[in-house]
Amino acid sequence: MLKNDIFEHLTTLLDTNNARYRIMEHTTGGRSEEVAKIRGTHLGQGAKGLVCHVKGNGCRQYVLAVLPADQQADLAVLAKQMGGSRASLASPKEVFELTRCVFGAIPPFSFHPELKLVADPLLFERYDELAFNAGSLERSIILNTQDYRRIAIPELISFRKIAD
Repeated sequence: MLKNDIFEHLTTLLDTNNARYRIMEHTTGGRSEEVAKIRGTHLGQGAKGLVCHVKGNGCRQYVLAVLPADQQADLAVLAKQMGGSRASLASPKEVFELTRCVFGAIPPFSFHPELKLVADPLLFERYDELAFNAGSLERSIILNTQDYRRIAIPELISFRKIAD
Protein backbone atom coordinates (compact mmCIF):
# COMPACT_ATOMS: atom_id res chain seq x y z
CA MET A 1 0.00 0.00 0.00
CA LEU A 2 1.33 3.42 -0.87
CA LYS A 3 1.61 6.22 1.68
CA ASN A 4 -1.44 8.17 0.53
CA ASP A 5 -3.94 5.42 -0.26
CA ILE A 6 -5.12 4.65 3.31
CA PHE A 7 -8.10 6.98 2.91
CA GLU A 8 -9.16 5.32 -0.35
CA HIS A 9 -8.65 1.84 1.14
CA LEU A 10 -10.75 2.84 4.15
CA THR A 11 -13.64 4.39 2.19
CA THR A 12 -13.72 1.39 -0.17
CA LEU A 13 -13.95 -0.94 2.84
CA LEU A 14 -16.74 1.14 4.38
CA ASP A 15 -18.66 1.43 1.10
CA THR A 16 -18.34 -2.29 0.37
CA ASN A 17 -19.80 -3.03 3.81
CA ASN A 18 -22.63 -0.46 3.53
CA ALA A 19 -21.35 1.58 6.46
CA ARG A 20 -23.09 4.77 7.55
CA TYR A 21 -20.42 7.48 7.61
CA ARG A 22 -19.51 10.96 6.49
CA ILE A 23 -16.21 12.57 5.56
CA MET A 24 -15.03 15.87 6.99
CA GLU A 25 -12.14 17.96 5.65
CA HIS A 26 -10.67 20.29 8.30
CA THR A 27 -7.60 22.12 9.48
CA THR A 28 -4.97 20.13 11.33
CA GLY A 29 -5.66 19.99 15.04
CA GLY A 30 -3.07 19.18 17.66
CA ARG A 31 -4.54 17.42 20.65
CA SER A 32 -7.71 15.31 20.68
CA GLU A 33 -9.62 18.13 22.39
CA GLU A 34 -8.81 20.55 19.55
CA VAL A 35 -9.79 18.05 16.86
CA ALA A 36 -13.12 17.31 18.59
CA LYS A 37 -13.93 21.05 18.58
CA ILE A 38 -13.01 21.33 14.89
CA ARG A 39 -15.21 18.32 14.06
CA GLY A 40 -18.06 19.45 16.30
CA THR A 41 -18.04 16.12 18.16
CA HIS A 42 -17.69 15.12 21.80
CA LEU A 43 -14.15 14.24 22.92
CA GLY A 44 -15.32 10.74 23.90
CA GLN A 45 -16.49 10.08 20.32
CA GLY A 46 -12.91 10.18 19.12
CA ALA A 47 -11.45 6.75 18.41
CA LYS A 48 -7.82 7.12 19.46
CA GLY A 49 -5.50 4.52 17.97
CA LEU A 50 -2.21 3.70 19.68
CA VAL A 51 0.32 1.43 18.02
CA CYS A 52 1.95 -0.60 20.78
CA HIS A 53 4.52 -3.35 21.03
CA VAL A 54 3.64 -6.05 23.56
CA LYS A 55 6.52 -8.26 24.72
CA GLY A 56 7.46 -10.78 27.37
CA ASN A 57 6.24 -14.24 28.43
CA GLY A 58 6.94 -15.46 24.90
CA CYS A 59 4.69 -12.78 23.42
CA ARG A 60 5.89 -10.41 20.70
CA GLN A 61 2.94 -8.65 19.12
CA TYR A 62 2.26 -5.27 17.57
CA VAL A 63 -1.17 -4.00 18.60
CA LEU A 64 -3.37 -1.18 17.36
CA ALA A 65 -5.14 -0.37 20.62
CA VAL A 66 -8.24 1.80 20.15
CA LEU A 67 -9.99 3.64 22.96
CA PRO A 68 -12.12 6.74 23.40
CA ALA A 69 -10.09 9.95 23.07
CA ASP A 70 -11.18 11.11 26.54
CA GLN A 71 -9.51 8.06 28.14
CA GLN A 72 -5.91 7.08 28.81
CA ALA A 73 -4.42 3.71 28.01
CA ASP A 74 -2.93 1.55 30.75
CA LEU A 75 -0.18 -0.20 28.82
CA ALA A 76 0.62 -2.56 31.71
CA VAL A 77 -2.98 -3.80 31.67
CA LEU A 78 -2.89 -4.10 27.87
CA ALA A 79 0.29 -6.20 28.06
CA LYS A 80 -1.20 -8.49 30.70
CA GLN A 81 -4.46 -8.91 28.74
CA MET A 82 -2.44 -9.82 25.62
CA GLY A 83 -0.36 -12.39 27.52
CA GLY A 84 2.79 -10.26 27.64
CA SER A 85 4.66 -8.72 30.55
CA ARG A 86 5.16 -5.20 29.16
CA ALA A 87 3.94 -2.89 26.42
CA SER A 88 5.32 0.30 24.96
CA LEU A 89 4.31 2.72 22.26
CA ALA A 90 5.87 1.87 18.91
CA SER A 91 8.44 4.22 17.42
CA PRO A 92 7.37 6.69 14.70
CA LYS A 93 9.20 4.48 12.16
CA GLU A 94 7.34 1.35 13.32
CA VAL A 95 4.03 3.23 13.34
CA PHE A 96 4.54 4.32 9.75
CA GLU A 97 5.65 0.85 8.61
CA LEU A 98 2.57 -0.78 10.18
CA THR A 99 -0.07 1.85 9.34
CA ARG A 100 1.36 4.06 6.54
CA CYS A 101 0.24 6.96 8.75
CA VAL A 102 1.87 9.47 11.08
CA PHE A 103 0.94 9.71 14.76
CA GLY A 104 -2.53 11.22 15.09
CA ALA A 105 -3.69 10.21 11.61
CA ILE A 106 -4.10 6.48 12.31
CA PRO A 107 -7.62 5.17 11.64
CA PRO A 108 -8.98 2.49 14.02
CA PHE A 109 -8.54 -0.25 11.40
CA SER A 110 -5.59 -2.54 10.83
CA PHE A 111 -4.56 -3.19 7.25
CA HIS A 112 -1.29 -4.91 8.20
CA PRO A 113 -1.11 -8.66 8.98
CA GLU A 114 1.30 -8.11 11.91
CA LEU A 115 -0.85 -5.43 13.58
CA LYS A 116 -3.55 -6.90 15.83
CA LEU A 117 -6.62 -4.70 16.38
CA VAL A 118 -8.04 -4.40 19.88
CA ALA A 119 -10.60 -1.96 21.26
CA ASP A 120 -11.66 -0.99 24.74
CA PRO A 121 -15.36 -1.90 25.21
CA LEU A 122 -16.16 1.64 26.39
CA LEU A 123 -15.74 2.72 22.75
CA PHE A 124 -19.08 1.04 21.98
CA GLU A 125 -21.06 2.06 25.05
CA ARG A 126 -21.56 5.83 24.91
CA TYR A 127 -22.01 7.24 21.40
CA ASP A 128 -23.84 6.28 18.20
CA GLU A 129 -20.97 7.62 16.08
CA LEU A 130 -17.18 7.52 16.32
CA ALA A 131 -14.86 10.10 14.80
CA PHE A 132 -11.29 9.50 13.71
CA ASN A 133 -8.59 10.82 11.43
CA ALA A 134 -8.62 8.86 8.22
CA GLY A 135 -4.97 8.53 7.25
CA SER A 136 -4.51 12.29 7.26
CA LEU A 137 -4.44 15.01 9.91
CA GLU A 138 -6.76 17.09 7.69
CA ARG A 139 -9.46 14.50 7.00
CA SER A 140 -11.80 12.72 9.40
CA ILE A 141 -14.47 10.09 9.11
CA ILE A 142 -17.49 10.07 11.40
CA LEU A 143 -18.76 6.49 11.38
CA ASN A 144 -21.71 4.70 12.92
CA THR A 145 -20.34 2.92 16.01
CA GLN A 146 -22.02 -0.42 15.34
CA ASP A 147 -20.89 -0.36 11.70
CA TYR A 148 -17.31 0.14 12.94
CA ARG A 149 -17.61 -2.82 15.29
CA ARG A 150 -19.17 -5.03 12.59
CA ILE A 151 -16.59 -4.16 9.91
CA ALA A 152 -13.36 -3.86 11.93
CA ILE A 153 -14.13 -6.79 14.28
CA PRO A 154 -11.69 -5.69 16.99
CA GLU A 155 -10.88 -7.97 19.90
CA LEU A 156 -12.46 -6.37 22.97
CA ILE A 157 -10.01 -5.80 25.81
CA SER A 158 -10.42 -3.38 28.73
CA PHE A 159 -7.16 -1.45 28.94
CA ARG A 160 -8.09 2.10 29.90
CA LYS A 161 -6.82 3.64 33.11
CA ILE A 162 -9.44 3.46 35.81
CA ALA A 163 -9.43 6.28 38.38
CA ASP A 164 -8.76 5.14 41.94
